Amino acid sequence: MAAKMSRRKIAMYCADELLAGHDVFGRLAAYLSETRRTREADLIIRDIEAALADRGVVVADVQSSQALSSEARQAITSFFGSAMQAKRVVLRESVDGSLLGGVRIVAAGNELDATLRRRINQLKASKL
Repeated sequence: MAAKMSRRKIAMYCADELLAGHDVFGRLAAYLSETRRTREADLIIRDIEAALADRGVVVADVQSSQALSSEARQAITSFFGSAMQAKRVVLRESVDGSLLGGVRIVAAGNELDATLRRRINQLKASKL
Protein backbone atom coordinates (compact mmCIF):
# COMPACT_ATOMS: atom_id res chain seq x y z
CA MET A 1 0.00 0.00 0.00
CA ALA A 2 1.24 3.48 -0.84
CA ALA A 3 2.20 5.85 1.95
CA LYS A 4 -0.15 8.77 2.51
CA MET A 5 1.33 12.07 1.37
CA SER A 6 0.03 15.57 2.08
CA ARG A 7 -1.91 17.36 -0.65
CA ARG A 8 0.87 19.93 -0.85
CA LYS A 9 3.54 17.28 -1.49
CA ILE A 10 1.33 15.62 -4.10
CA ALA A 11 0.78 18.99 -5.79
CA MET A 12 4.48 19.87 -5.82
CA TYR A 13 5.39 16.45 -7.23
CA CYS A 14 2.72 16.64 -9.93
CA ALA A 15 3.66 20.21 -10.89
CA ASP A 16 7.31 19.21 -11.26
CA GLU A 17 6.40 16.16 -13.33
CA LEU A 18 4.09 18.17 -15.60
CA LEU A 19 6.75 20.82 -16.18
CA ALA A 20 9.20 18.04 -17.03
CA GLY A 21 6.78 16.91 -19.74
CA HIS A 22 5.54 13.76 -18.04
CA ASP A 23 1.92 12.61 -17.96
CA VAL A 24 1.22 12.22 -14.27
CA PHE A 25 -2.56 12.00 -14.17
CA GLY A 26 -2.79 8.23 -14.55
CA ARG A 27 -0.43 7.74 -11.63
CA LEU A 28 -2.26 10.39 -9.61
CA ALA A 29 -5.62 8.70 -10.21
CA ALA A 30 -4.16 5.32 -9.24
CA TYR A 31 -2.62 6.78 -6.07
CA LEU A 32 -5.86 8.49 -5.05
CA SER A 33 -7.80 5.31 -5.66
CA GLU A 34 -5.32 3.13 -3.76
CA THR A 35 -5.23 5.46 -0.77
CA ARG A 36 -9.01 5.99 -0.89
CA ARG A 37 -8.65 9.74 -1.37
CA THR A 38 -10.68 10.19 -4.55
CA ARG A 39 -12.93 12.72 -2.79
CA GLU A 40 -9.91 15.02 -2.55
CA ALA A 41 -9.32 15.07 -6.32
CA ASP A 42 -10.77 18.57 -6.88
CA LEU A 43 -8.74 19.99 -4.01
CA ILE A 44 -5.58 18.32 -5.25
CA ILE A 45 -6.11 19.67 -8.79
CA ARG A 46 -6.52 23.16 -7.30
CA ASP A 47 -3.32 22.65 -5.31
CA ILE A 48 -1.49 21.49 -8.45
CA GLU A 49 -2.64 24.64 -10.28
CA ALA A 50 -1.38 26.77 -7.37
CA ALA A 51 1.97 24.94 -7.44
CA LEU A 52 2.20 25.54 -11.18
CA ALA A 53 1.43 29.24 -10.65
CA ASP A 54 4.27 29.39 -8.10
CA ARG A 55 6.52 28.04 -10.86
CA GLY A 56 5.37 30.62 -13.43
CA VAL A 57 2.67 28.63 -15.23
CA VAL A 58 -0.85 29.97 -14.79
CA VAL A 59 -3.86 27.81 -15.68
CA ALA A 60 -6.93 29.96 -16.34
CA ASP A 61 -10.52 28.78 -16.77
CA VAL A 62 -12.28 31.08 -19.22
CA GLN A 63 -16.05 31.01 -19.63
CA SER A 64 -17.62 33.08 -22.36
CA SER A 65 -20.94 33.33 -24.16
CA GLN A 66 -19.28 32.37 -27.44
CA ALA A 67 -15.94 31.00 -28.60
CA LEU A 68 -13.03 33.37 -28.00
CA SER A 69 -11.43 35.08 -30.95
CA SER A 70 -7.68 34.77 -31.32
CA GLU A 71 -7.38 38.47 -30.36
CA ALA A 72 -9.36 37.93 -27.13
CA ARG A 73 -7.33 34.82 -26.35
CA GLN A 74 -4.09 36.78 -26.85
CA ALA A 75 -5.35 39.69 -24.70
CA ILE A 76 -6.26 37.35 -21.84
CA THR A 77 -2.92 35.57 -22.10
CA SER A 78 -1.03 38.89 -22.09
CA PHE A 79 -3.05 40.20 -19.15
CA PHE A 80 -2.34 37.19 -16.96
CA GLY A 81 1.24 37.03 -18.14
CA SER A 82 1.88 40.57 -16.92
CA ALA A 83 -0.49 40.65 -13.92
CA MET A 84 0.84 37.41 -12.43
CA GLN A 85 4.38 37.52 -13.86
CA ALA A 86 3.67 34.21 -15.58
CA LYS A 87 6.15 32.69 -17.98
CA ARG A 88 3.33 30.71 -19.54
CA VAL A 89 -0.46 30.95 -19.48
CA VAL A 90 -2.67 27.96 -20.30
CA LEU A 91 -6.33 28.70 -21.07
CA ARG A 92 -9.11 26.18 -20.51
CA GLU A 93 -11.94 27.63 -22.53
CA SER A 94 -15.62 26.81 -22.25
CA VAL A 95 -18.69 28.30 -23.86
CA ASP A 96 -21.52 28.92 -21.41
CA GLY A 97 -24.82 29.59 -23.14
CA SER A 98 -26.30 31.05 -19.94
CA LEU A 99 -23.91 34.02 -20.12
CA LEU A 100 -25.43 37.03 -21.85
CA GLY A 101 -22.03 38.36 -22.86
CA GLY A 102 -18.54 39.02 -21.58
CA VAL A 103 -16.17 36.59 -19.88
CA ARG A 104 -15.53 35.07 -16.48
CA ILE A 105 -11.95 34.03 -15.77
CA VAL A 106 -10.67 32.07 -12.77
CA ALA A 107 -6.93 31.61 -12.36
CA ALA A 108 -4.77 30.73 -9.36
CA GLY A 109 -7.51 31.56 -6.87
CA ASN A 110 -8.35 34.89 -8.52
CA GLU A 111 -11.58 35.62 -10.37
CA LEU A 112 -12.24 38.27 -12.99
CA ASP A 113 -15.96 38.55 -13.71
CA ALA A 114 -16.51 40.79 -16.72
CA THR A 115 -19.88 39.33 -17.67
CA LEU A 116 -22.82 41.40 -18.77
CA ARG A 117 -24.94 39.96 -15.93
CA ARG A 118 -22.46 41.24 -13.34
CA ARG A 119 -22.39 44.70 -14.89
CA ILE A 120 -26.20 44.86 -14.90
CA ASN A 121 -26.27 43.80 -11.25
CA GLN A 122 -23.73 46.51 -10.40
CA LEU A 123 -25.90 49.10 -12.11
CA LYS A 124 -28.98 47.91 -10.21
CA ALA A 125 -27.07 48.04 -6.91
CA SER A 126 -25.76 51.57 -7.56
CA LYS A 127 -29.32 52.86 -8.17
CA LEU A 128 -30.52 51.63 -4.75
